[in-house]
Amino acid sequence: MTVPADQTTAYAQAVAAGESVAGPYVRAACARHLRDLAEGEARGLSWDLAGAERAIAFFRDVLTVTVEEKDEFGDVSSRAVPFVLSPWQAFIVGSLFGWRKGGFRRFRRAYVEIGKGNGKSPLAAGIGHYMLTAFRKLEAEVYSAATDLDQATILFRDACAMFERSRPLRARLTARGENPIYQLDYKATRSFFKPISAEKRGKSGIRPHCALIDEVHEHRDNSVIEMLRAGTKGNQEALIFEITNSGFDKKSTCWFEHEMTVKIVTGEIENDGWFGFIASLDEDDDPFEDEACWIKANPNLGISIHLPFIREQVAEAKGMPSKEGLVRRLHFCQWTDSETSAIPSKLWLACVKEFDPEELTARGVPCFGGLDLSRANDLTAFTLTWLLDASPDQWRFASKTWFWTPKDTLLERSKRDRAPYDLWVREGLMEAVPGKRISYSRVATALGRICSIHNPVQIGCDDYGLENLAEHLTLQELQLPCVVHPQGFKRRIVDEDEARPDGAEQISLWMPDSILKLEAALLEERIMVFPNSVMNMCSRAVVYKSNLTGHRMFDKDKASGRIDGMVSLAMSIGVATVVRTTTAKSFWETA
Repeated sequence: MTVPADQTTAYAQAVAAGESVAGPYVRAACARHLRDLAEGEARGLSWDLAGAERAIAFFRDVLTVTVEEKDEFGDVSSRAVPFVLSPWQAFIVGSLFGWRKGGFRRFRRAYVEIGKGNGKSPLAAGIGHYMLTAFRKLEAEVYSAATDLDQATILFRDACAMFERSRPLRARLTARGENPIYQLDYKATRSFFKPISAEKRGKSGIRPHCALIDEVHEHRDNSVIEMLRAGTKGNQEALIFEITNSGFDKKSTCWFEHEMTVKIVTGEIENDGWFGFIASLDEDDDPFEDEACWIKANPNLGISIHLPFIREQVAEAKGMPSKEGLVRRLHFCQWTDSETSAIPSKLWLACVKEFDPEELTARGVPCFGGLDLSRANDLTAFTLTWLLDASPDQWRFASKTWFWTPKDTLLERSKRDRAPYDLWVREGLMEAVPGKRISYSRVATALGRICSIHNPVQIGCDDYGLENLAEHLTLQELQLPCVVHPQGFKRRIVDEDEARPDGAEQISLWMPDSILKLEAALLEERIMVFPNSVMNMCSRAVVYKSNLTGHRMFDKDKASGRIDGMVSLAMSIGVATVVRTTTAKSFWETA
């Protein structure tokens, strides 16, 4: 099949030739378009150039957007200009309305993931107007949808502004409500355009001709998508159009839609009814160091979003690590592993280094432990930390973590947690213990073996399960120097039997202090972490919560994955820097 180089195809060709900079999945989407032009006829696909150009022209001839301008005195004003689609926008619109299959429009689902400020909402609003008015479909229902009505109304407000500025739309549509408008009616076809939320009351009979779903990464579940999708089953040319920034929850609906789109555009899965455009960076791109990659996630850079603004965001993120995840998600379409990146990946990976634990022990370097015992399906994690330098201001550490997990539920939890536990077991990075729960007997045996080699001075443990573990250790005639390291914001005074000088603070074991010392060691690269993919996963999932005094602890409920390894690591750091200087009684002496 040969076609002239129209606007849609011209963009695909420019990306394929490297003339237009784009990320991996936009390159894949463009390659798919060109491949389908050459080979799609065998699958019943046809390219309707007139249909694609008609839709693109609709934006230019019927719709407007506002732009800001500065006058000679520096005053800023805005004015409406024709909505001339950028090349990447023309590619999306042309693809949706140019491809056909079996006499109908080919694409019934579309997923667009792109950086904030690139004009997703105006593009979606324009598509809604086109679906409402261009086909003269009787009783067409067009919805702007989101998890709540406020969010759904944001996109709808763009549609209303377009209506108010467009003479052709004002001649065809009627507004219900005033400041705000709550519905646009196309009386000639008994059709309408309105916002809708996740609330299902009274909405079981909706039959969308077009559903514009906003900010998919904020959706708690797939109820909005499924509610709207169910109503399209009788309409061969209905369109569900999803727009979003990147998110952080890899168990979410948005991540499922993202992953499905990646597999479709890269050819791993064949689905002729699904269109995808994910404006992401390449794996080796570092947006905090190289501005040249920014356009991959921000194809409207210099049009609706400007370099100085992005530079400001990057500068703030560099100064505030807690903002890094937000900037990476919103502006560079990088999926992070938690809502707020407590431990940035770059910081963590700089400390992941090979070392020889046996050699350290042989040289007499003291080590200290942290044990996070599992609850049901959690991981059990045990960390040993060698204290390389005991200077209180410049403690230096080397840490290694061992993991155990229930074997019988391994594959089920791999799918649920989206983590390759089975692969990690095969690689020897964690041990699968037979049964649906962790066998404390097996853990006791493993701990005895490890500790017989390295002889830790003290091991910090959570109260949970410690008495049960102690019974198994006793049965195996094993003794470990365990001390209780409280979780949460609880303190444990470890020198309570010693006299303290007036005004001196008692030495305590508590998680906020252990976290602070671990974080400082990572920031200053004073710790070597033995390489382990399970540990990398734990570090990426860390989320903190704070109390009224500003102290922080791990928030397991909001973590995006398992963090057990980081808990055991922090406890081992706490024990190494506190218990070594005290006469704290062990678990065996206080039990």
